[in-house]
Amino acid sequence: MFQVDLNCDMGESFGTYKMGTDEEILEFITSANIACGFHAGDPATMRQTVKLALEKGVAIGAHPGLPDLTGFGRRNMDISSQEAYDMVVYQIGALDGFLRAEGGKMQHVKPHGALYNMAAKSKELSEAIAEGVYKINPELILFGLSGSELVKAGEKAGLRTASEVFADRTYQKDGSLTPRRQQDAMITDDQKAIAQVIRMVKEGKVLSQQGEDISIQADTVCIHGDGLHALSFARSIKELLNLSEVTVRAVGR
Repeated sequence: MFQVDLNCDMGESFGTYKMGTDEEILEFITSANIACGFHAGDPATMRQTVKLALEKGVAIGAHPGLPDLTGFGRRNMDISSQEAYDMVVYQIGALDGFLRAEGGKMQHVKPHGALYNMAAKSKELSEAIAEGVYKINPELILFGLSGSELVKAGEKAGLRTASEVFADRTYQKDGSLTPRRQQDAMITDDQKAIAQVIRMVKEGKVLSQQGEDISIQADTVCIHGDGLHALSFARSIKELLNLSEVTVRAVGR
């Protein structure tokens, strides 16, 4: 029997928070990555998202990003390893405060956007991030792109890691995600995206944009909650995974 976690980025609103799609998607995912205020989110949004995820029984993780609200944390920044460490520790601590206040416990940490992609290729940044996670709590699970430096750094630090794959993104033959600025970066056909996920989970393969199959490990699948059909996609992917004899369960449970 195959098993996989479904994760989604959450709490990426500001000010007066209306749960909307986030609340509905929580019915179909098993892990929520909650923004910690740098690329998106604010204290009220964090608190409300934590409360709702706990009510729904969804595992919670910190989603630290670069301090770039205007660019939604998707623009690269020239940061040092020490700055990466400090940013991650600061943001994990913020979310952990809300979790403790609500009687919850953090499951994982997943960097966001440019920080995630930079760490996927940089040994130095990855090791700084892994060190920050480990020093806060060595029982936390570090999410990273399958085959990336971030996964390697987490394992080296003594953390449990979860190799992540993406439902709606295309891949390059080196295992990296196609940059968002390219037209073919996103998969907009839901059925094609679901087929890609099932193959990654059951066969450990994904077809790159160069037409070559690459090996991939799928412990957790990211589905984005900001797409036009995010809710219907979340529902469909969970249903079809179950029909394909794949158990959907949080990585830490």
